[in-house]
Amino acid sequence: MPSSSRTIRTRALVSMTAMVTLLAVAGCDDDGGNEQGKASSEPSASAPAAPSDSGLPGSLTGQKLNWSSCPAPTAMQGTGEKPGSEWECATLKAPLDYAKPRGETIDLAMIRAKATGSGKRIGSLVFNFGGPGGSGVSSLPGFASAYDTLRSRYDLVSFDPRGVGESAGVRCQSDAEIDASDAVDSTPDDDAEVKTAMADSKAFIKGCEKRSGKVLGHVDTVSAARDMDLMRQVLGDDKLSYFGISYGTELGGVYAHLYPKRVGRAVLDAVVDPTEDPEQGSYGQAKGFQLALDNYLEDCAKKGTACPTGGDPAAGAGRIAAFLKKLDKKPLSTESGRKLTQDGALGGIAAALYDKESWKYLTLGLQEAIQLEEGNMLLAMADSMSGRDENGHYSNINAANAAINCVDDRQRYTVTDVKAQLPRFRKASPVFGEYLAWGMLGCTGWPVDGTTDTPDVSAEGSAPILVVGNTGDPATPYEGARKMVQELGKGVGVEVTYKGQGHGAYNSGNACMTKTVNAYLLDGKVPAGGKTCR
Repeated sequence: MPSSSRTIRTRALVSMTAMVTLLAVAGCDDDGGNEQGKASSEPSASAPAAPSDSGLPGSLTGQKLNWSSCPAPTAMQGTGEKPGSEWECATLKAPLDYAKPRGETIDLAMIRAKATGSGKRIGSLVFNFGGPGGSGVSSLPGFASAYDTLRSRYDLVSFDPRGVGESAGVRCQSDAEIDASDAVDSTPDDDAEVKTAMADSKAFIKGCEKRSGKVLGHVDTVSAARDMDLMRQVLGDDKLSYFGISYGTELGGVYAHLYPKRVGRAVLDAVVDPTEDPEQGSYGQAKGFQLALDNYLEDCAKKGTACPTGGDPAAGAGRIAAFLKKLDKKPLSTESGRKLTQDGALGGIAAALYDKESWKYLTLGLQEAIQLEEGNMLLAMADSMSGRDENGHYSNINAANAAINCVDDRQRYTVTDVKAQLPRFRKASPVFGEYLAWGMLGCTGWPVDGTTDTPDVSAEGSAPILVVGNTGDPATPYEGARKMVQELGKGVGVEVTYKGQGHGAYNSGNACMTKTVNAYLLDGKVPAGGKTCR
């Protein structure tokens, strides 16, 4: 079980990038009252960076980035085409260990597209799309059309966080070893399967230590937040303007805690609950993914005979559970010669729940698998979750995911802990519960100790931060947004609700949400807390 307890949630980036998604525009309802009309202070445009109090040497804070045309994403960064001519790439040097700021450095890969509008430029808008483990360099160009309006006043900027892609990317296994590991059952049914799974996990960890041992203790979220402040200085911005999605909300919250006075305009979308430990987070995801699946099954049932799970949503959930149980004993064949295992099918189903527009692919995949007993489409969707391209090469999203989570999280669970929790997790989700419960062992035996029980995101004195929650979000359940607002502190977090489906809200295409976020980022217009978009 090489993946951490957050695996399903943190692969949001990969699934959205690899699968074709269409954005649907819905209506808007201001349940929270009228706009406050209060403008937040505007960050300085290209202002000289504030004097650094970080203890970093001038060779780092004063470095000049050598922006040049971007190559195509590397295998470590994942699939993608060579970015167009409007994109520039550069490398930022940062300390490997912030406790030794004048010591060894690592290179952080960055990408940007300059602002295009004729109006006053605000500065750089830095994106983190999720993970931990997602490459911002390979992702931002693919998502950029959704941010064209924001580009009128911002340079769009993203990066590979430390440990990810081409930023000292963590390596643990070869492509062949990952393929072999995927055949190991992640939901063991007996002591023999538990022993096999634990041996596989031990081999994965040994590979991480062998290939990337030097960086494993330095890929934590706090260090990544410090990287963003160094980035802010080198980009020439007095304050950091930021757009964080999924895990990017945790990173943004940690940044606000460390540097509350340096927060410009920040948006946190698809919010990680900062108060939950890995067990609580996994349990919340079990409920969240089950909710999303139930919503899909209800929608599917309305389509009559075209629905592969039938006209009764409750019976449909049972049919999927039975199908997965059958795969545990007899995987399906595919045209590639690879097998669709129980784990693979579960990953494919989860991938499709990240976006309502992907539900139609889930229907096709289940039709093929259940009715024709072929696993091609579900396997393709599972590959999108694991970062596997059509040539069999893997990005490092899973390795980075494990490394970052395990240096962040202090908790280490045992097989006994998992077995004690299995009934509760199964009740929360007959489909996803066992997988997420066993995933709690992802950091067991990790060679580096974790640092915190939960992240500190308290940010007294920060500028307002928009905290956006989606009521139908499978990977970061809606309740996390309210918890983030509370933890940021009074007068900082501004909650905005989207009553919809899928992971995140801004990229859902909802006109109300787009207008609300754009008004804040472009004009500093802070919405009334509790505003709701439908």
